[in-house]
Amino acid sequence: MLVIDDWGLAPLNDEQRRDLLEIMDDRHINRSTMITSQLPIENWHEMIGDGTVADAILDRLVHNAHKIKMKGESMRKRRATTKDPLTETKT
Repeated sequence: MLVIDDWGLAPLNDEQRRDLLEIMDDRHINRSTMITSQLPIENWHEMIGDGTVADAILDRLVHNAHKIKMKGESMRKRRATTKDPLTETKT
């Protein structure tokens, strides 16, 4: 399984788009790919750039995909406000 974490933090350049298309083309249907992102799927096309290449990449990514849309406060924020028994010191 290929895991791409924090997808869409910055737009892709030409070389990155071509590499991603090649990777997705090789993996399409035969291998699992998981993507995590805070960027909504409807904004991925613009982030990838070059409409034709973006269409090809997204066709391979989104076809047969299982999408899980999460809501709520960031787990990092929640952890920062709760006490962690492993790091808590006794007085």
